[in-house]
Amino acid sequence: MRRRQFLTKSIAAATASTLAGAGEIPAVAAPNTPPQRQFYELRQYRLQNGPQTKLADDYVSGALLPALNRLGIAPVGVFHLDIGPETPTTTLLLPAANADLLATADLRLAEDAAFLAAAEPFWNAPASHPPFVRIDSSLLVAFEGWPQLRVPASTAAKGKRIFQLRLYESPTPAAHVRKVEMFHRGEFEIFERTGLHPVFFSQTLVGARLPSLTYMLTFADMAELTANWQTFSADPEWKKLSSAPRYAEPIVSNITNLILSPAAYSQI
Repeated sequence: MRRRQFLTKSIAAATASTLAGAGEIPAVAAPNTPPQRQFYELRQYRLQNGPQTKLADDYVSGALLPALNRLGIAPVGVFHLDIGPETPTTTLLLPAANADLLATADLRLAEDAAFLAAAEPFWNAPASHPPFVRIDSSLLVAFEGWPQLRVPASTAAKGKRIFQLRLYESPTPAAHVRKVEMFHRGEFEIFERTGLHPVFFSQTLVGARLPSLTYMLTFADMAELTANWQTFSADPEWKKLSSAPRYAEPIVSNITNLILSPAAYSQI
C-alpha cells in the first residue's frame, strides 16, 4: 500500500508540475507549500580529441549558456568528464521550473538572433568536420524530498571542487520505486551527515536505461570523496536502513559512476 501511494503521489506531482508550466493548470502555490519540483535535462556532448573540444567549449560558454539563461534556464552546470567512459565528453545540467521549457528550448534558440550569431561556427560546421560525435540527452524530475538543486558554496568563489554523477538502474519498476523511497526514508540525512554533499536527486522520465535515477554529489577533491564514502559505508544508520527487509534484496542492478570537473564558466 505504501509503495502504491508513494508512486501515485510522485507521478501526480510531476504531471501537475508539467501541466502548470504548460498553462493547463494555474500555477498558484498555496501558503507554506514546499518548493516546486524542478525538471532537469542532462545533456552530454560526445567529442573527439582535437578541434572539437575547443569548438564545443567556445560554443557552450559564448553562445549556449547565455542564451539558456535568457530563456530562464539557470543556473547551468557545465562539466568535463575526468573519469569514466567516452572521454572527452562535456556534460550540461539544465534546470527548469517545468518540462515544457526544456522541451522547447532548442526551438526557441533557433529564433534567438544573438545566439545564432555567436553559435555560427558550431551550428554551421561542415559535415567533413563535425562539431561533436553525438549528443545524448535525458529528461529528469527532482525527487519529491529534494525538489531543488543545491549550488555548492564553492561555486561563487570559483573554488576547487569536483562532482560525482551517479546513475542507478533497477531490475524492475517496483525495485526502482523502493530505491527512490529509500532516499526519502533516511538516506538524504545520512548523505549529508557523512559528507556526501548533494547537488540534486532525480528520477529519469525520458532516456536510456530505464527505470533509473540520477544524482550528483560534490567534493573538494578525490581524497575527500574517497574518505567520505568510507564514512558513509560504515555509518550505523546506513547499515540499518540498507539491511531492512524491504531494501535488502537487489533493488539496483547497475551503477554508472562518473567523476567530473566544472568548466571555468560553469554556474554550478
